[in-house]
Amino acid sequence: MGGASRAATRLHKALMESNAQNRMLVAAKKSGLSSVDTAQGNISQALRMLRLILGVQLMRCQKSSNSIHHSPAILPSGLVSKINNSDTDVLNLHWINDEFLSIEDIGHLRKPIVITLHDMWAFCGSEHYAPDGIKARWRMGYSPDNCPEDHRGVDIDRWVWKRKLNAWTTPMQIVTPSQWLAKCVKNSALMHDWPVTVIPNPLDTRQYQPWPKPMSRALLNLPPTAMLVLFGAIGGGKDPRKGWDLLQSALMEIANNSFDIQCVIFGQSEPENPPHLGVPLHWMGHLNDDVTLSILYSAVDVTVVPSRQENLPQTATEAQACGCPVVAFNTTGLNDVVEHEQSGYLAEPFSSNDLAKGIMWVLEDKDRNARLSIQARQRAVSLWSHEVVVPQYLEVYRRAI
Repeated sequence: MGGASRAATRLHKALMESNAQNRMLVAAKKSGLSSVDTAQGNISQALRMLRLILGVQLMRCQKSSNSIHHSPAILPSGLVSKINNSDTDVLNLHWINDEFLSIEDIGHLRKPIVITLHDMWAFCGSEHYAPDGIKARWRMGYSPDNCPEDHRGVDIDRWVWKRKLNAWTTPMQIVTPSQWLAKCVKNSALMHDWPVTVIPNPLDTRQYQPWPKPMSRALLNLPPTAMLVLFGAIGGGKDPRKGWDLLQSALMEIANNSFDIQCVIFGQSEPENPPHLGVPLHWMGHLNDDVTLSILYSAVDVTVVPSRQENLPQTATEAQACGCPVVAFNTTGLNDVVEHEQSGYLAEPFSSNDLAKGIMWVLEDKDRNARLSIQARQRAVSLWSHEVVVPQYLEVYRRAI
């Protein structure tokens, strides 16, 4: 589940299409793909769940204001020998957390390695996302002197970071989907001298393509004439990093204009006490299949990605591939995705007022919206299609070997 899983699976499929022999090894298989192997039998499944529970319990020893996911990656997986004895030429690691591989497991792998970063965990402590200010711990190195004042209990972040420093003695090839994350790697105390290549996540632009808007709205039972604003995130508004609170303020600001604006939300079902924002809300729940998602993007007029921190959000790339302009904040990996006033609008971080201005700028002029739609689709095909992304990955694999 999640963006990293979808990105890794999409790369796997894109490589298969290009006749590059590759297989996926995953903790838990949820697809019917014969080229995806699971690392778990019944016994190993139970052991992994036990490792996961122990990892979660360990993180309770550290108290901090950073509520975003943490991974200690401490317990051995038992997979190192299997991987080292395989006929694999190169390993591409993606999201290996929740105790799938330990930090020491990765250090004991003896194959050429490429690591695709889907968040900041690799060069942080146990945090998956951390502040990226000039004095951030991942920039300076984790020491007792720079432990945040709000930390209580054991400094697990520092302990995890030191284990990475000791276990990962040979630099590995790093791939980041965004320029922002590549800069973070180069500015990190742990990986500043590691080779980094920026390659976006691939997207099947034949599957994600524009569909007729009237047909799309009819299929999804959405209002035929309203201006529709789309927001999507797994878990919806639960993750503060996703900026649902900022979008709520923006929607309340635009609710008083004369346009019929409504908001469509996917990634969660309607809560018991939905917010009252002055605009109608349509809750689509969890949408997992690509066809329904492409129809949804085609049905709306603008997709808003109000995140405070992002790598290369696939909601933004998917939307543009379907000809839907995107409004986001001009920060982190979001300015890799949206070209300001060409495929959408980049608002001043983290101004709900400017976010509202951007939404209205996209919506209020039909000719402008149509132009943005065409340019968004062209941008998606030129940057994220299989034909563009796969050769870049193959070159990194060759370098690693």
